Amino acid sequence: MLTVKQWLQEYDASHQNRTNKRIHWVCVPAIMFSIIGLLWAIPRPAVFAEFPLLLNWAVIIAGPLLLYYCLLSLRLAFGMTLLLAAMFGLMFLLAQTALSIGYFSIALFVSAWAGQFIGHEIEGKKPSFFKDLQFLLIGPLWIMAFIYRRLGVAY
Repeated sequence: MLTVKQWLQEYDASHQNRTNKRIHWVCVPAIMFSIIGLLWAIPRPAVFAEFPLLLNWAVIIAGPLLLYYCLLSLRLAFGMTLLLAAMFGLMFLLAQTALSIGYFSIALFVSAWAGQFIGHEIEGKKPSFFKDLQFLLIGPLWIMAFIYRRLGVAY
């Protein structure tokens, strides 16, 4: 298994163009949020009814995701936990509105991926996940690592 430093360096190699980086700053969190929404929108089994606000498919999938991040870096995993908690809170608020979480998430997902591909066209390099699907999980970590570096927090 690669170290977090190796994953981030390899991801960074195909994200050097300033415009592509800016696009990723918007689109990577948007994709992550849209996936939470898509999972949130999946009908829940009756057994979940005992925990109506706390248990849905998005929360269940977040567990293994955070475990993966913990294996790479406990400090970055902490930041990702905070980010996911904020996204879950926002999704909970959106779920209280008349907005269709499923349709909203599909539109956001498609739009954000279009942005990603435009960014990579500008960059002139293929997206990293074409090489290894794990890079789909590294993208959000790459942004969190940037935030940590700016704050002077080691990871």
